[in-house]
Amino acid sequence: MTTLEQRVQRLEDRAAIIDLVIDYAAAIDDGDWDRYATLFTDPVHIDFSDAGLPAADFPRDQFVGFAAQGLSVWDARQHISPNHRVTFDEADPDRAVCHSYMFAQHHKKGADLYLMRGAYDHHVVRTPDGWKIAKIVQHVSWTEGANISTP
Repeated sequence: MTTLEQRVQRLEDRAAIIDLVIDYAAAIDDGDWDRYATLFTDPVHIDFSDAGLPAADFPRDQFVGFAAQGLSVWDARQHISPNHRVTFDEADPDRAVCHSYMFAQHHKKGADLYLMRGAYDHHVVRTPDGWKIAKIVQHVSWTEGANISTP
């Protein structure tokens, strides 16, 4: 049986994790790469295999630079992150996974709209600075349009 304090902590953690995942999407859309960097552990494990980037551990700044370079070619971006499901590691209350849907729109004047749809698994850990993303797995269900950010 859990105490009231443990249940409240779980609710606060769940809200903080969902805010972290939403901030991931908002920082991309805002092009706020400094804020984006604060969301990750160092290193961070990225698995964007479905989009052509094989799974690997990256130094945080290297991944943020990669994301900024690839996404800054678009005039506008909109990443929508709904349907958050947070699953806590029962053996370690400082670890969780937030599964959410992904609807990513990318617009370039004079070019087609590029859409990605799918889901993310954000593996998060509690740090002295709050919850951080330690691993992301991107699941692309389908795309529409041309991705001008890849060669």
